[in-house]
Amino acid sequence: MDARFNLFENEFGSKFAKRFANVGLVLQQSSLPKATQELMTLRASQINGCGWCIDMHTKEAAASGETALRLNLVAAWRESSVFTEAERAALALAEEGTRLADAHQGVSEETWAQVRKHYDDDQTAALVCVVALINAANRLAVITRMPGGSYEPGMLATAVN
Repeated sequence: MDARFNLFENEFGSKFAKRFANVGLVLQQSSLPKATQELMTLRASQINGCGWCIDMHTKEAAASGETALRLNLVAAWRESSVFTEAERAALALAEEGTRLADAHQGVSEETWAQVRKHYDDDQTAALVCVVALINAANRLAVITRMPGGSYEPGMLATAVN
């Protein structure tokens, strides 16, 4: 599969992509654990069928020390014993925040209560922003048909600097 369009090779697209990536830097500086962020972005990307983002977040998580076992079980996190209660709350938020069209109520009160039980205000803000950012990134990559498979850890940071 070939990409339809490369945002990084277009003047306007490149400007946008760099600013978009800088938003991600703010999230990396938050107190929300990087592992939690990567698990959430991987799960949302799986739901949205974004090969580029699945490739990127799987490899970035592995490069940061995440285990293959946990990465392989993200799609079945509810049926797995390798995630903490806090990570389960974050994964539920990622799923419900990604599948807004599937549920007229959006994020359930139960999921929200679990998020608030495990995360402080700054981390909760970061969780919400992670869901919003990855869903936007998935749409950019899916619309332009950016194929997965060629990503190398750190590649995005290099591309937007």
